[in-house]
Amino acid sequence: MATLFDPIRIGSISAANRIFMSPLTRGRATTDHVPTEIMIDYYRQRASAGLIISEGTGVSRLGLGWPSAPGLWTPEQVEAWKPVTAAVHEAGGKIVAQLWHMGRMARPAVTGQQPLSSSATRAPYHTEDNPYAEARAATLDDIARAVDEFGTAAQAAIEAGFDGVQLHGANGYLIDQFLRDGTNHRDDDYGGSPENRIRFMVEAVSRVIETIGAGRTGIRLSPNGDTQGTDDSDPEAVFVPAARALDELGIAFLELRELKPDSTFGASDVPRLSPKIREVFSGPLVLNQEYDLEKAEADIESGLADAVAFGRPYIANPDLAERFRARAPLNRDNPETWYSTGREGYTDYPALAAAI
Repeated sequence: MATLFDPIRIGSISAANRIFMSPLTRGRATTDHVPTEIMIDYYRQRASAGLIISEGTGVSRLGLGWPSAPGLWTPEQVEAWKPVTAAVHEAGGKIVAQLWHMGRMARPAVTGQQPLSSSATRAPYHTEDNPYAEARAATLDDIARAVDEFGTAAQAAIEAGFDGVQLHGANGYLIDQFLRDGTNHRDDDYGGSPENRIRFMVEAVSRVIETIGAGRTGIRLSPNGDTQGTDDSDPEAVFVPAARALDELGIAFLELRELKPDSTFGASDVPRLSPKIREVFSGPLVLNQEYDLEKAEADIESGLADAVAFGRPYIANPDLAERFRARAPLNRDNPETWYSTGREGYTDYPALAAAI
């Protein structure tokens, strides 16, 4: 029986434990989306995670509508990531880049362009003074370009020293907008049936595999319930076939962000699909969303999950794996500094040795 602290092989990556760090947008890059020096310390501090999945990292200017989030489409960005990945490796850790195309969630105030989506839809307003714009429906050329951007960004990630990549197919972003019928209203080969709606995902993942290999390629999905205005009328009908297609592609791992009725950020009564996905996906399955130590241990020991990714606990606990092993209390994070600039609330949380 596996435990949370056992090593695991994730495709080409050997992880020291099954406590993963999930992607966390922190907004510490430059306004040109170039990683900064303080990000070196931030990721180094968290290198005891079995695998770090980086914050969402843009594949193109059009796809990155979050101010001061990092990218992977310019040589300057690639060079700035190199000391970050080197620091993680020097500390004994492994890190993959999460490749992010926000689709209709990309604000024109950041990109300077009208956003792109599966169909001409608008995301719900986040604030009245900074609404999302209506997206334009992707043409076939747009789709081909986006597929290429995922492949190019994957190659850039390897050049930057990452151990692999994870495509962001969750949380209402571009891949998710194609997957779900609430946002995908197309009547061509990329819309309508579940088989058609998973096509863009399959093509993007396949291009990444062609570029860097299946053993370095993962993806994140959020199969149950509404997320940022993106939803589906029959999640099982699309996400189980999607997981089966990913299994056939032989990817390194699949991560699921599954909403729960009591979730703090996004809640849903839609049943979790991980048990059904577990039946069709034979590779490493990573689960995420509001886990504590006891829940994580239970899902690992039952075989439902092969690893568990923790998000907000890693904000305030850079040594989360050591704290879990010692059954030690956790630091509390400060939400006011989640997206602020500078080191406060970013690299100044105490490690376990300093807290005792």
